[in-house]
Amino acid sequence: MRQAVAGYVQEIHRAYVDQAATFSPGVRGRMPLITAGRLTVVAAAARNLHLLATAETLGPLRGPEVAITAEYDGIAWELRFFDPVVLPELGLLDERESPAFEEVKRALGVGTVLYHVVAQPGAGLSGHQATHVGTGLANGHSAAARDFETIRSRVRGREALVDELAGATIAGLPHAQALLARAISPYDEGVREACEASGSGGPDPEAIRKALLTAVGGRTQWMPAGSHS
Repeated sequence: MRQAVAGYVQEIHRAYVDQAATFSPGVRGRMPLITAGRLTVVAAAARNLHLLATAETLGPLRGPEVAITAEYDGIAWELRFFDPVVLPELGLLDERESPAFEEVKRALGVGTVLYHVVAQPGAGLSGHQATHVGTGLANGHSAAARDFETIRSRVRGREALVDELAGATIAGLPHAQALLARAISPYDEGVREACEASGSGGPDPEAIRKALLTAVGGRTQWMPAGSHS
């Protein structure tokens, strides 16, 4: 099973890197798995199998913990395995209705993730499925990079806030993203609504980014207020 999980993670990263190769160098240079250096990928077995990647370190192996190291075309990672025997808190999580994303992070003591996906029972760990996951992650990360690049170019004097927002997005800090978005565009109603909307995990990062992008004119041709053609 460990080898199957290791192969699945390898295929996710292969698909991510191969898809990233189709983007411009500037976009690739802002994609989190490309720029993170060495990753820690956690395979946490509760009712579902959680796979999450983080730039945080988990310290040296202890007791029955197991790790596998691997790399692919510039991405290097250590895959760590946790189940209820190794980490009893995982056995206490209630995943009968839905995956316990936040609870798994808390059990591991991980605050920021670069991705967090779940393989549900019966779904398997096929290479085909992993390719879809990796390609989807790359497309999502590249879209975010392009959006932040556009926003940054249109908010003179607030570029540093946009850079912080991009960092908070990569780190998975939705409440920080909401605060930064409001600071970047304090008077836009759409941004306010996206930042104040709250689901089980807090504000929706994609909704915040899209609202902020709309507030500065979207991806179409745009000119600052008061400018003339």
